Amino acid sequence: MRCQVSVLYFARSAELAGLRCETLSVPREITSLQLWEEIVKAHPRLAVIRDQVVFAVRQEYVLLGDQLLVLQPGDEVAIIPPISGG
Repeated sequence: MRCQVSVLYFARSAELAGLRCETLSVPREITSLQLWEEIVKAHPRLAVIRDQVVFAVRQEYVLLGDQLLVLQPGDEVAIIPPISGG
């Protein structure tokens, strides 16, 4: 079963994806790594930031890996690349 989630892109991820937000249909039960792969399937240019990206689901940081996520329709997924500052 699939559900619609809101994906928010920030900084470099927005540049690479070419947009700041969108709705994607993804499986309701999915690992964090599989979710990232679904997003990269929609926007292949994002693959270059995989090792630097911070991933958040429902405003909680998630490591890319085999952690199982149970998503609900309308959940928010944020793609946050590293931000430098000084």
